[in-house]
Amino acid sequence: MEKVVIYTDGACSGNPGPGGWGSILMYKENKKEISGSKKETTNNVMELTAVIEGLKLLKYSCEVDLYSDSAYVVNAFEQGWIYNWVKNNWKTAGKDPVKNQELWKELYGLTKTHKVTFHKVKGHSDNEFNNRCDELARKAINTL
Repeated sequence: MEKVVIYTDGACSGNPGPGGWGSILMYKENKKEISGSKKETTNNVMELTAVIEGLKLLKYSCEVDLYSDSAYVVNAFEQGWIYNWVKNNWKTAGKDPVKNQELWKELYGLTKTHKVTFHKVKGHSDNEFNNRCDELARKAINTL
């Protein structure tokens, strides 16, 4: 199984407000940057979108090290929240419907295709690829 590294970030100007996302995919010596934006969204939606769009670019099943500064995204997998949501028919521990459910379902499906290991990185720190994803996301907002 091929190994791929993906860095992602989402950003919002106001929450909700105009938002952008950026992803960097790295495979061997190749690097691909992608980004996008939405007129009215939230930071969490942009964080999820960055991860989903990065994974959707993979043409076949891969082993992925995915780096995000979003505790929301990383903890859902690393702390097992998403597995409980699935088991509880997409309800939280408090029996409320999971927010951003359609995006979570899409991401959950992608983690069935790829072997994804989520890594939390410190945002706005000294991580060159996280900083570049933040730059891509902010530039995408400016295109709106």
